[in-house]
Amino acid sequence: MAIILLKTLINAPIGKCFDLARSIDLHLQSMQFSKEEAIAGRQSGLINLSETVTWKASHFKIYFTMKIKITEMGYPQLFVDEMVSGPFKKLHHQHLFKSLDTKTEMTDIFEFVAPAGLLGKLVTWLILKRYMRKLLFERNQMIKMEAEKY
Repeated sequence: MAIILLKTLINAPIGKCFDLARSIDLHLQSMQFSKEEAIAGRQSGLINLSETVTWKASHFKIYFTMKIKITEMGYPQLFVDEMVSGPFKKLHHQHLFKSLDTKTEMTDIFEFVAPAGLLGKLVTWLILKRYMRKLLFERNQMIKMEAEKY
């Protein structure tokens, strides 16, 4: 299992950061390069507990479809999304939020297991972990930029 831990400090209130992190619209905006689309379930607005969204996106010039479900939510400190179906053997993503005076510390704990056994482990080690970290970092920068406007 690969684990990515990413912390982002945002100069904005915790509730605003929490809502931006679960915004389908902002997610789509941050993933334009992969031609990502929300094709089923919640397709716009703020995703909530027990809701799903099915994403279709191009990564490595291959189209993937992945259905995600929000399995835990405690406004405004945390929400968890997990893959229901898709390209990974397992995907579990914790979004944690902590107030620090007027700022918010947003923490991602992103755990995944690639399919294909030993080959999947090799691909994870060589390519996938770095690629997923970059995706999360870029998405978090979009959340930060949007939250810090005005």
